[in-house]
Formats: sequence, structure tokens, C-alpha cells
Amino acid sequence: MRTLRLLIHTRRHPSAILLLVQLLGMLFYPFIEGAPAGHAAFNAFGMLVLALTIRMVRRTPGETWVSVALGLPIVVLLALQTFLDLRDSLLVWSSGLEALFYFYAAGSLIAYMMADRRATTDELFAAGATFTLLAWAFTHLYLMVQELHPGTFAAAVNASAPRSWSELNYLSFALLSSTGIGDVIPLTVHARALCSIEMLVGVMYLAAVVARLIGFTTQGKIYRRPGAPHEPWEDD
Repeated sequence: MRTLRLLIHTRRHPSAILLLVQLLGMLFYPFIEGAPAGHAAFNAFGMLVLALTIRMVRRTPGETWVSVALGLPIVVLLALQTFLDLRDSLLVWSSGLEALFYFYAAGSLIAYMMADRRATTDELFAAGATFTLLAWAFTHLYLMVQELHPGTFAAAVNASAPRSWSELNYLSFALLSSTGIGDVIPLTVHARALCSIEMLVGVMYLAAVVARLIGFTTQGKIYRRPGAPHEPWEDD
């Protein structure tokens, strides 16, 4: 019975599941990046995130066929990298497509959240999922740029070594949230331009989308004189 309830709740809030899986992936990746079978596990987990993202896009104004059309070649590229050891030759293509895929999914979620003037529970989860999708999209952009131009990024430890996915994801979250606490830094003008765009996207997302949702959730909590009728906040 509990399993059935969980499945029903999952169907109502796919954004929450996507957010949870992405956060778990961020904690999981550092343990497998240096392992012998880490690349295969990394790609398998990436395919899971792709599937969950396509499922989530189905609930948004975005076109499902677009996400499927982007997701299928990504799965093929990841499979070729895993089984034929073609990572070096295909990483640029898979990273570029994954960045485009996550940007489209994030845009679909933003359209979903902006479609009405109320904040449902799923839209609040979608706000978090959109933030992680944007961060992952820029992470894959940085991977693509680093593969095309080695030495694009440096860090406090092993400055000349290529940066891992986890390191670039850390940089992406630091820039998107405007916290500025990252020790991974861009060295080329092209990388710095991308980083500047990500900072702008993060500021605009928080100001235009998140602030709007917060405003809707607090509309029913403003001060009312004693005895005035109160309409509870309606959830989905």
C-alpha cells in the first residue's frame, strides 16, 4: 500500500523526483569518478537523468518530441563511449547535446511555472529542479569547452590537470547562485564569457521566476483584520 501511494505521489510531482535524483548524483559522482568502472556508472546514471527529464517535460508546455529527439542521440553517444572506449572522440558531441537538452528542459519548466498565477507544490519543486538543470547544462558546456581547448580551467589543486565533471559542476553552482566561493577559475576569454552569461542567468532566474513563485505563495498570508474571511492557499 505504501508503495502504491509513493508511485501516485511520484506521478503528481515528477519535478521532485528529478530534483532528488540530480542531487543524489552530485553526491554520488565524486565516489565513482576515479574508479575503474566509474565512467560506465557515470554514463548509466546520466541516462537515468535523461529519462526522468523527458518524463518531466511531458507535464510542461514544452514539446516532448524535441526532448526525445535530443535525448536519443545522447544515449547512443554515451553507450558508444561506455562500450567502445570512444570517450575522447565523442565527449565534445555528447556534452554539447546534453547542454542543449538540459537548457530545453529548463526552459520548458520555466514556461510551466510562468503559465498561471498560482504556486502549486509541484511548481515549487520545479523551481529547484530548474536550477539544477541550468547548472548541469552549463557544466556540460564547460566540459565541451575544456575538451576543445585544454587548459581552459584551473584550480587550487593540480592546476594544469583537466577539471572533472564534479569540479566543473561545483563551479557552475557557484556562478549560478552568485556565491562566488569556487576555487575553479576560467582562464580563457571564451570560458570567462560563458561564466559571465551563467551569472546573469542565475540572477535573472532568481529575480524573475523564483521571486514570482514566492510572491504567489505569500499572497494568502498577508495581514487581515480580525473577523475578515480567510481563503486558504489552494494546492494541486
